[in-house]
Amino acid sequence: MRTRRSPRWLVGTLALSLAFMVAPAGVAHAAEPVPVPQTSGLPNKGIGTISAADRDFVIKVRLAGLWEVPAGNMAVEKSNNAAIKKIGQSIAAQHVALDSLDRTAAKKLGISLPNQPNGDQQLWLNEMRTAATPEQFDQIFIDRLRSAHGKIFPAIATIRATTRNDTVRALAQQTNQFVATHMTLLESSGIVDYAALPTAPAPAAAGQGPVPIDNQMLVAATNGDSIPGLSNTVILLVLAAALVVGVVTTMRIFRAR
Repeated sequence: MRTRRSPRWLVGTLALSLAFMVAPAGVAHAAEPVPVPQTSGLPNKGIGTISAADRDFVIKVRLAGLWEVPAGNMAVEKSNNAAIKKIGQSIAAQHVALDSLDRTAAKKLGISLPNQPNGDQQLWLNEMRTAATPEQFDQIFIDRLRSAHGKIFPAIATIRATTRNDTVRALAQQTNQFVATHMTLLESSGIVDYAALPTAPAPAAAGQGPVPIDNQMLVAATNGDSIPGLSNTVILLVLAAALVVGVVTTMRIFRAR
């Protein structure tokens, strides 16, 4: 007896198939449906000012898919490690889904997208294609993708926190979750060269507070000089006026008794 499929299941299957048909730079090797991150009810109507940073973000999401989909496909074909194959398969499939979200957002916002990886990305793909051994390929694949995801991760957070456009905000929300998943997948390989990753910038000097202290002010305080921009005469006049007010107030209090 054949089981009847619901219309909702058929629609979902067709949508997923279409997403893989329009995959950038080749079709990903998909094994299971990609769970698309939710936007928790965020509006997505293309409303709000689009900054230069917003446009750059939408373009970079597209560029990421243009090289990570073929990179993931290469992992399936070139690696001898089942775990690396699985990682490549998952990342490629998820970038197909993310690329679909990105192209939809770009169309809504009137942003033109590239159709080829940039120069650096093409060099990374060529490194993978010409790797001498499957083990060498695995290391290049993992390190290149982990480094790229680490660089884009804080940039996504900045866009998510600052954009005025609701469509860019929703896309950043979803991209952030995809990238966090990809970083975890890559790190699960156990071969990430963490020592080669760039370190975070040093924190601001302790004790300065939210407003940085001007060096000129520090020098003046150390030498006992006046505060820059404020003359000694003004300071003395303010102190004298405060003294007079204090004396007058005190005399009035005693007279009232």
